[in-house]
Amino acid sequence: MTETKLIPLKQLRFDIENPRLVEFGVQTKLNEDDLVRLLSETMAVDEIILSLVTSGYFPNDPLLAIKQKEFYTVIEGNRRLAALKIITSYDKFKDCYPKSLPKPSKTLINSLEKIPVFVENSRESSWQYIGFKHVNGAAKWSSFAKAEYIAKIHNDFKIPLEEIALHIGDSNKTVDKLYQALMVIEQAEKSKTFNRENVYSSRLYFSHLYTGLQYEGIRKYVGLKNLSDTHSPVRNIKELVEVLEWMYGNKRENIKPVINSQNPDLRNLDQVVQHRHSIQILRSTRDLNAALESSQPDEYKFFESLSNVKMELYKSLQYVATGYDGDREKLSMAESIRQMAEQLLSSVNSIGFRKKSSSKKAKPGNRK
Repeated sequence: MTETKLIPLKQLRFDIENPRLVEFGVQTKLNEDDLVRLLSETMAVDEIILSLVTSGYFPNDPLLAIKQKEFYTVIEGNRRLAALKIITSYDKFKDCYPKSLPKPSKTLINSLEKIPVFVENSRESSWQYIGFKHVNGAAKWSSFAKAEYIAKIHNDFKIPLEEIALHIGDSNKTVDKLYQALMVIEQAEKSKTFNRENVYSSRLYFSHLYTGLQYEGIRKYVGLKNLSDTHSPVRNIKELVEVLEWMYGNKRENIKPVINSQNPDLRNLDQVVQHRHSIQILRSTRDLNAALESSQPDEYKFFESLSNVKMELYKSLQYVATGYDGDREKLSMAESIRQMAEQLLSSVNSIGFRKKSSSKKAKPGNRK
């Protein structure tokens, strides 16, 4: 880092290339007020406001910026910049200011007129510091923000992925996995059949894809041949877009995602896409549980259904003393259950006997 300066707050600008802002679809058309409100709504800026109001700005925690004409673009510390803007422009941003705090004093506002800033020569000269802090360090970004940053360093600055991983202390191939997943998203977007701005939720839960591509079934379904090759293209674009819609839905078409949580939904999806008939059920019903059930062998489904019935009967036995009031409908239902249970037991005994007999006949010692 070249030097530290006290920079007037009015000369500091938000970085629209910040990976965390990109995650929320921030574009150049957003003005500064829009960015302040977005950061306030999505990134817990109130925590920083609380610290600034109670303790002031810590001079040993400068922002990091690059000079661009007469302004300075803050490439590290956009949340703090939003907090500073909210405090010093209280009347404009009072809706973003914590209601539990007193109105900022003139003394505090005056103390924030100039802010300590590390001024770098370029983005490239600071990538190691930011990468270590936010990709693998204490102040971690979301997986999408990490992937965006890694891609920028690799594609724009031509830094090899291995070198990025080395500098940020990544020993688990996380850099490779994040980069590959982002390239998969971009490949889908280049096909003009997927647009991340149309995802059903307010943000792209990138970790669904990043994690999902580690499953062999999902990987084969989209045609990602080589997991170790971070530049390997997806061969099945149609199936990839389908998986992305299952993961993220489509706000424009009012389609909700079928993946609600990574565990167990991603594991279940991995199972489903390995069976053609289960895929068809998921396509037609968008019911992941129904599709998963169809992918299971009958032996498994029979055991599961027996387990569920046993559990429900156990619950009924617990409640019968206090829950049964002599109602004839409930009595009739219990009788039907008894008959079905007897029929089930009879079928199990009959099939078991036939299989046992067939097994004995098959033994060499039973042949005449």
